[in-house]
Amino acid sequence: MQKQVLMTAAFSGALAVGLGAFGAHGLKPLLTDYQISIWEKGIQYQFYHTIVLLVLAFYPKISVKSSFLRAVWFFIAGIILFSGSLYFLAIKDVIGLENARFIGILTPIGGIAFILGWMSIFIGAMRERI
Repeated sequence: MQKQVLMTAAFSGALAVGLGAFGAHGLKPLLTDYQISIWEKGIQYQFYHTIVLLVLAFYPKISVKSSFLRAVWFFIAGIILFSGSLYFLAIKDVIGLENARFIGILTPIGGIAFILGWMSIFIGAMRERI
């Protein structure tokens, strides 16, 4: 299980770097400052939670039924929904979907997934025997 979490963290980290560079160099001439700030917020949250995934990958008590594995799944969902929706909202005008505001509902759902991930770590820590 740890190997899969490590591979997921590595992929998410590489993707965040690539998307960050794409935003800074490829999208900057096409987007407003506000749209760039939305893109950068998505990158920021993806990086934060990728680092947590990396830490969890090395936690020895990740198992199929653990709260720590639940946290991994919540963080993956949060990255996809929260960061992914911010990326889409930042570029929707450029790709011709100006009226696709409905995608904005995914952002708070992703935020809730992040919160549930953190709470899963808290619950896992409470259950730990020292």
